[in-house]
Amino acid sequence: MRRYTSGKALASGLGEAVFDRALADASWLRERLAEVETGRPKRATDWGKAALAWADLHVCWAVTASGDAAEALEKKVLTLETVDWWNRDR
Repeated sequence: MRRYTSGKALASGLGEAVFDRALADASWLRERLAEVETGRPKRATDWGKAALAWADLHVCWAVTASGDAAEALEKKVLTLETVDWWNRDR
Protein backbone atom coordinates (compact mmCIF):
# COMPACT_ATOMS: atom_id res chain seq x y z
CA MET A 1 0.00 0.00 0.00
CA ARG A 2 2.92 2.33 0.60
CA ARG A 3 3.61 2.47 -3.15
CA TYR A 4 0.08 3.72 -3.77
CA THR A 5 0.05 6.31 -0.99
CA SER A 6 3.43 7.62 -2.15
CA GLY A 7 2.05 8.15 -5.66
CA LYS A 8 4.71 5.87 -7.17
CA ALA A 9 2.35 3.14 -8.34
CA LEU A 10 0.63 4.99 -11.19
CA ALA A 11 1.52 2.26 -13.69
CA SER A 12 0.25 -0.59 -11.51
CA GLY A 13 -3.21 -2.08 -11.79
CA LEU A 14 -4.85 -0.17 -8.95
CA GLY A 15 -2.78 2.97 -9.48
CA GLU A 16 -3.70 3.06 -13.15
CA ALA A 17 -7.40 2.45 -12.42
CA VAL A 18 -7.50 5.22 -9.81
CA PHE A 19 -5.71 7.65 -12.10
CA ASP A 20 -7.94 6.78 -15.08
CA ARG A 21 -11.08 7.44 -13.04
CA ALA A 22 -9.69 10.68 -11.61
CA LEU A 23 -8.76 11.89 -15.10
CA ALA A 24 -12.34 11.23 -16.20
CA ASP A 25 -13.65 13.54 -13.45
CA ALA A 26 -13.80 17.07 -14.85
CA SER A 27 -13.68 18.80 -11.45
CA TRP A 28 -10.60 16.81 -10.35
CA LEU A 29 -8.92 17.63 -13.64
CA ARG A 30 -9.83 21.33 -13.31
CA GLU A 31 -8.10 21.37 -9.91
CA ARG A 32 -4.92 19.97 -11.47
CA LEU A 33 -5.15 22.45 -14.34
CA ALA A 34 -5.56 25.34 -11.88
CA GLU A 35 -2.32 24.23 -10.18
CA VAL A 36 -0.52 24.41 -13.51
CA GLU A 37 -2.07 27.72 -14.54
CA THR A 38 -1.13 29.39 -11.25
CA GLY A 39 2.48 28.30 -11.61
CA ARG A 40 2.22 25.51 -9.06
CA PRO A 41 2.62 22.43 -11.29
CA LYS A 42 2.97 19.18 -9.41
CA ARG A 43 4.96 16.07 -10.14
CA ALA A 44 3.28 12.93 -11.45
CA THR A 45 3.65 11.27 -8.05
CA ASP A 46 1.75 14.18 -6.47
CA TRP A 47 -1.03 13.73 -9.02
CA GLY A 48 -1.05 10.03 -8.16
CA LYS A 49 -1.47 10.83 -4.47
CA ALA A 50 -4.20 13.35 -5.30
CA ALA A 51 -6.00 10.72 -7.40
CA LEU A 52 -5.80 8.19 -4.58
CA ALA A 53 -7.18 10.72 -2.08
CA TRP A 54 -9.95 11.58 -4.55
CA ALA A 55 -10.86 7.89 -4.90
CA ASP A 56 -11.39 7.56 -1.12
CA LEU A 57 -10.77 3.81 -1.26
CA HIS A 58 -11.31 1.49 1.65
CA VAL A 59 -9.20 -1.65 1.74
CA CYS A 60 -9.76 -4.91 3.57
CA TRP A 61 -8.22 -8.34 3.33
CA ALA A 62 -8.56 -11.86 4.61
CA VAL A 63 -6.04 -14.58 5.37
CA THR A 64 -6.78 -17.91 3.69
CA ALA A 65 -5.25 -21.33 3.98
CA SER A 66 -4.13 -21.50 0.34
CA GLY A 67 -4.02 -19.71 -2.97
CA ASP A 68 -6.99 -21.74 -4.16
CA ALA A 69 -8.99 -20.68 -1.11
CA ALA A 70 -8.02 -17.05 -1.74
CA GLU A 71 -9.15 -17.28 -5.35
CA ALA A 72 -12.45 -18.88 -4.35
CA LEU A 73 -13.06 -16.17 -1.75
CA GLU A 74 -12.27 -13.41 -4.25
CA LYS A 75 -14.71 -14.86 -6.78
CA LYS A 76 -17.43 -15.10 -4.13
CA VAL A 77 -16.88 -11.53 -2.93
CA LEU A 78 -16.91 -10.16 -6.47
CA THR A 79 -20.42 -11.54 -6.98
CA LEU A 80 -21.73 -9.02 -4.43
CA GLU A 81 -23.58 -6.29 -6.29
CA THR A 82 -23.68 -3.75 -3.46
CA VAL A 83 -20.13 -2.52 -4.02
CA ASP A 84 -18.50 -0.66 -6.93
CA TRP A 85 -15.55 -3.05 -7.31
CA TRP A 86 -12.26 -1.90 -8.80
CA ASN A 87 -11.44 -5.29 -10.24
CA ARG A 88 -10.62 -5.67 -13.94
CA ASP A 89 -11.88 -9.24 -14.05
CA ARG A 90 -15.38 -8.12 -13.19
